[in-house]
Amino acid sequence: MIKRALPFVCLTLLFGCAPTDRGQQYLDKNFPSILNQVDQVSSNAPRDYATFEKQSEAVVSSSPSLANMYQPLYEKLNEWVMESGDPTQLAKYGIQSAQLGGGDKEGNVLFTGYFSPVIEMRHEKDETYKYPVYGAPQCDQDCPTRAQIYDGALAGKGLELGYASNMIDPFIMEVQGSGFVHFGDDDSLEYFAYGGKNNKAYISIGKILIDRGEVPREKMSLKAIKDWVLNHNEEEVRELLEQNPSFVFFLPRAAAPVSGTAGVPLLPMASVAGDRSIFPMGTPILAEVPLLNADGTWSGAHQLRLLIVLDTGGAVKQNHLDLYHGMGPRAGTEAGHYKHFGRVWKLGLKDSSTQAPWALPPEKLE
Repeated sequence: MIKRALPFVCLTLLFGCAPTDRGQQYLDKNFPSILNQVDQVSSNAPRDYATFEKQSEAVVSSSPSLANMYQPLYEKLNEWVMESGDPTQLAKYGIQSAQLGGGDKEGNVLFTGYFSPVIEMRHEKDETYKYPVYGAPQCDQDCPTRAQIYDGALAGKGLELGYASNMIDPFIMEVQGSGFVHFGDDDSLEYFAYGGKNNKAYISIGKILIDRGEVPREKMSLKAIKDWVLNHNEEEVRELLEQNPSFVFFLPRAAAPVSGTAGVPLLPMASVAGDRSIFPMGTPILAEVPLLNADGTWSGAHQLRLLIVLDTGGAVKQNHLDLYHGMGPRAGTEAGHYKHFGRVWKLGLKDSSTQAPWALPPEKLE
């Protein structure tokens, strides 16, 4: 399971309301609801459906319950991809559509990105690898803060899972909620799954750097944070990280494909995290995903993709989707740039258990 601790308000504060365009489009009328029934999807964006079949196969093979619910819809979507791929033709295949209203009620849905870090660690502490990564203590609500943990509050309790060579790599793995660890002393690879947290409030270090004038708001990204860390000493880095009292613990597992909340292996740029009260796990969506330049600016174009909602996260609420980018540093850089907007349609199949994708539980109706 991948869980991210960044609440949506922190993302907003981290990245700010950028004065430059972030892919917003104003092609649609004002939407009254989170999900809005549409008879026809109209999009002239370039299409790339290449990863959908493989991701849908992973759902069917990994989860009998999701297969029972979604396999007929997946099959129809794959048929549509092979024969047409034209979004205006979806209804001819019995596929129904509901467009997200967006945070502005004009169809603009926020896309952020996440990834699976790979960090270098050692099983035993030495002069270089001296920063411990911990499993969860038995502390319930009375858990130590980050500063207290850095001061040794958990030392000697047998919770050390290994040691990193710096403080920022484990911190980033905490923000992502999980990651891969390479132990150089025996050349082994393990997956560190989310194992709980200390129940303290999350404070965005990106916002701290912006407020202190260290990084301009429009330049803020994961890469900008790492660059700042590289240019400051250990004491300064620790002081910054301690501004966030929240701390995530991990649970080691044998290296395996990265899986989300749904228990299904995730494929890069094929799966997203979403609000499960709107998108039950396994829900397919059609999305105009914003395409970015190498420096993280919007390229001026979107790409129409079929994605499947297979993960959740504390930050991901309503008109906000978190796009999985894959594993490693490059995926981290690309995911860190994502804070842009695209249009999104939730899909269902007429006369099946997924019909009427615009339906919402009463508490979600607006």
